[in-house]
Amino acid sequence: MGKNRLEAFSDGVIAIIITIMVLELKVPHGHELAALAPLVPVLAAYVLSFIYVGIYWSNHHHLLHAVGRVNGSALWANLHLLFWLSLFPFTTNWMGESHLSAVPTACYGFVLFMTAVAWYILTRVLIAMHGENSPLERAVGADRKGKLSVLLYLVAIAVSFREPWVAAFIYALVAAVWLVPDRRIERVVANQEH
Repeated sequence: MGKNRLEAFSDGVIAIIITIMVLELKVPHGHELAALAPLVPVLAAYVLSFIYVGIYWSNHHHLLHAVGRVNGSALWANLHLLFWLSLFPFTTNWMGESHLSAVPTACYGFVLFMTAVAWYILTRVLIAMHGENSPLERAVGADRKGKLSVLLYLVAIAVSFREPWVAAFIYALVAAVWLVPDRRIERVVANQEH
Protein backbone atom coordinates (compact mmCIF):
# COMPACT_ATOMS: atom_id res chain seq x y z
CA MET A 1 0.00 0.00 0.00
CA GLY A 2 1.06 3.59 -0.49
CA LYS A 3 2.71 5.59 2.23
CA ASN A 4 0.82 8.89 1.80
CA ARG A 5 -1.80 8.27 4.49
CA LEU A 6 0.86 7.19 6.99
CA GLU A 7 2.87 10.36 6.27
CA ALA A 8 -0.15 12.66 6.52
CA PHE A 9 -1.40 11.05 9.74
CA SER A 10 2.06 11.18 11.31
CA ASP A 11 2.52 14.83 10.37
CA GLY A 12 -0.85 15.64 11.92
CA VAL A 13 -0.11 13.81 15.16
CA ILE A 14 3.30 15.45 15.46
CA ALA A 15 1.75 18.89 14.87
CA ILE A 16 -0.77 18.18 17.63
CA ILE A 17 2.02 17.06 19.99
CA ILE A 18 3.85 20.35 19.49
CA THR A 19 0.60 22.29 19.93
CA ILE A 20 -0.14 20.52 23.21
CA MET A 21 3.38 21.21 24.46
CA VAL A 22 3.11 24.94 23.78
CA LEU A 23 -0.37 25.11 25.33
CA GLU A 24 1.10 23.68 28.54
CA LEU A 25 3.32 26.76 28.90
CA LYS A 26 1.95 29.16 31.50
CA VAL A 27 2.12 32.93 31.35
CA PRO A 28 4.39 34.41 34.04
CA HIS A 29 2.85 36.27 36.97
CA GLY A 30 4.24 39.78 36.70
CA HIS A 31 5.35 42.21 34.04
CA GLU A 32 9.08 42.27 34.62
CA LEU A 33 11.69 40.08 33.01
CA ALA A 34 12.39 38.62 36.46
CA ALA A 35 8.91 37.06 36.38
CA LEU A 36 10.30 34.56 33.85
CA ALA A 37 12.88 33.19 36.32
CA PRO A 38 10.58 30.57 37.93
CA LEU A 39 9.59 29.39 34.43
CA VAL A 40 13.13 28.75 33.19
CA PRO A 41 13.03 24.98 33.90
CA VAL A 42 9.65 24.69 32.15
CA LEU A 43 10.87 26.68 29.14
CA ALA A 44 14.11 24.69 28.99
CA ALA A 45 12.18 21.39 29.05
CA TYR A 46 9.89 22.72 26.32
CA VAL A 47 12.81 23.75 24.10
CA LEU A 48 14.49 20.37 24.55
CA SER A 49 11.30 18.48 23.75
CA PHE A 50 10.53 20.71 20.77
CA ILE A 51 13.98 19.90 19.41
CA TYR A 52 13.41 16.16 19.96
CA VAL A 53 10.01 16.21 18.26
CA GLY A 54 11.55 18.18 15.40
CA ILE A 55 14.36 15.65 15.06
CA TYR A 56 11.89 12.76 14.92
CA TRP A 57 9.66 14.60 12.44
CA SER A 58 12.60 15.38 10.15
CA ASN A 59 14.04 11.86 10.32
CA HIS A 60 10.56 10.36 9.84
CA HIS A 61 10.17 12.47 6.71
CA HIS A 62 13.50 11.23 5.34
CA LEU A 63 12.82 7.63 6.33
CA LEU A 64 9.51 7.52 4.49
CA HIS A 65 11.01 9.12 1.41
CA ALA A 66 13.53 6.30 1.29
CA VAL A 67 10.81 3.63 1.03
CA GLY A 68 8.37 2.91 -1.75
CA ARG A 69 5.48 1.48 0.23
CA VAL A 70 4.27 0.40 3.67
CA ASN A 71 2.29 -2.55 4.99
CA GLY A 72 0.18 -3.32 8.05
CA SER A 73 3.24 -4.03 10.19
CA ALA A 74 4.70 -0.65 9.25
CA LEU A 75 1.41 1.06 10.16
CA TRP A 76 1.45 -0.53 13.62
CA ALA A 77 5.16 0.17 14.12
CA ASN A 78 4.49 3.79 13.19
CA LEU A 79 1.58 4.00 15.64
CA HIS A 80 3.91 2.59 18.31
CA LEU A 81 6.36 5.42 17.58
CA LEU A 82 3.58 8.02 17.66
CA PHE A 83 2.35 6.66 21.00
CA TRP A 84 5.69 7.33 22.67
CA LEU A 85 6.01 10.71 20.98
CA SER A 86 2.54 11.59 22.27
CA LEU A 87 3.83 11.26 25.85
CA PHE A 88 6.33 14.09 25.32
CA PRO A 89 3.92 16.86 26.43
CA PHE A 90 3.13 15.06 29.70
CA THR A 91 6.70 14.19 30.67
CA THR A 92 8.03 17.55 29.44
CA ASN A 93 5.58 19.45 31.60
CA TRP A 94 6.13 17.17 34.61
CA MET A 95 9.91 17.46 34.40
CA GLY A 96 9.81 21.23 33.94
CA GLU A 97 7.20 21.91 36.61
CA SER A 98 9.09 19.75 39.11
CA HIS A 99 12.31 21.69 38.39
CA LEU A 100 14.08 18.49 37.34
CA SER A 101 13.10 16.29 40.26
CA ALA A 102 14.43 12.74 40.08
CA VAL A 103 11.33 10.72 39.16
CA PRO A 104 9.94 13.11 36.49
CA THR A 105 13.42 13.41 34.94
CA ALA A 106 13.78 9.62 34.89
CA CYS A 107 10.29 9.27 33.34
CA TYR A 108 11.24 11.79 30.67
CA GLY A 109 14.30 9.67 29.90
CA PHE A 110 12.19 6.52 29.81
CA VAL A 111 9.93 8.11 27.18
CA LEU A 112 13.02 9.14 25.18
CA PHE A 113 14.34 5.59 25.48
CA MET A 114 11.06 3.98 24.40
CA THR A 115 10.70 6.43 21.50
CA ALA A 116 14.17 5.41 20.32
CA VAL A 117 13.19 1.72 20.63
CA ALA A 118 10.00 2.41 18.64
CA TRP A 119 12.07 4.18 15.97
CA TYR A 120 14.37 1.16 15.76
CA ILE A 121 11.38 -1.16 15.36
CA LEU A 122 9.90 1.03 12.61
CA THR A 123 13.16 1.10 10.66
CA ARG A 124 13.59 -2.68 11.03
CA VAL A 125 10.02 -3.32 9.82
CA LEU A 126 10.60 -1.11 6.78
CA ILE A 127 13.96 -2.72 6.05
CA ALA A 128 12.44 -6.21 6.30
CA MET A 129 9.70 -5.15 3.90
CA HIS A 130 12.10 -3.68 1.34
CA GLY A 131 14.85 -6.27 1.60
CA GLU A 132 18.08 -6.70 3.48
CA ASN A 133 20.15 -5.12 0.74
CA SER A 134 17.71 -2.29 0.04
CA PRO A 135 18.87 1.31 -0.22
CA LEU A 136 17.23 1.97 3.16
CA GLU A 137 19.15 -0.87 4.81
CA ARG A 138 22.41 0.40 3.35
CA ALA A 139 21.62 3.94 4.53
CA VAL A 140 20.78 2.91 8.08
CA GLY A 141 23.80 0.63 8.27
CA ALA A 142 25.04 -0.20 11.76
CA ASP A 143 23.14 2.81 13.19
CA ARG A 144 25.88 3.66 15.68
CA LYS A 145 24.26 6.97 16.54
CA GLY A 146 20.97 5.25 17.37
CA LYS A 147 22.65 2.62 19.54
CA LEU A 148 24.74 5.24 21.34
CA SER A 149 21.57 7.27 21.99
CA VAL A 150 19.82 4.30 23.61
CA LEU A 151 22.84 3.63 25.81
CA LEU A 152 23.04 7.29 26.87
CA TYR A 153 19.32 7.34 27.69
CA LEU A 154 19.77 4.34 29.99
CA VAL A 155 22.75 6.00 31.68
CA ALA A 156 20.79 9.23 32.11
CA ILE A 157 17.79 7.42 33.58
CA ALA A 158 20.04 5.80 36.20
CA VAL A 159 21.87 9.09 36.89
CA SER A 160 18.61 11.02 37.23
CA PHE A 161 17.96 9.48 40.65
CA ARG A 162 21.15 11.05 42.03
CA GLU A 163 21.86 14.03 39.75
CA PRO A 164 18.83 15.01 37.64
CA TRP A 165 20.71 17.98 36.14
CA VAL A 166 23.36 15.63 34.79
CA ALA A 167 20.63 13.46 33.27
CA ALA A 168 19.08 16.54 31.63
CA PHE A 169 22.51 17.44 30.25
CA ILE A 170 22.82 13.93 28.76
CA TYR A 171 19.37 14.27 27.17
CA ALA A 172 20.46 17.60 25.66
CA LEU A 173 23.74 16.06 24.50
CA VAL A 174 21.91 13.29 22.63
CA ALA A 175 19.66 15.87 20.99
CA ALA A 176 22.74 17.85 19.94
CA VAL A 177 24.22 14.72 18.35
CA TRP A 178 21.04 14.28 16.30
CA LEU A 179 20.94 17.94 15.27
CA VAL A 180 23.94 17.21 13.11
CA PRO A 181 22.16 16.10 9.94
CA ASP A 182 22.42 12.45 9.03
CA ARG A 183 23.02 12.56 5.29
CA ARG A 184 22.86 8.80 4.71
CA ILE A 185 19.13 8.64 4.03
CA GLU A 186 19.20 11.94 2.14
CA ARG A 187 21.79 10.44 -0.22
CA VAL A 188 19.58 7.39 -0.77
CA VAL A 189 16.60 9.58 -1.59
CA ALA A 190 18.68 11.74 -3.94
CA ASN A 191 20.02 8.64 -5.75
CA GLN A 192 16.50 7.26 -6.16
CA GLU A 193 15.31 10.54 -7.71
CA HIS A 194 18.06 10.45 -10.39
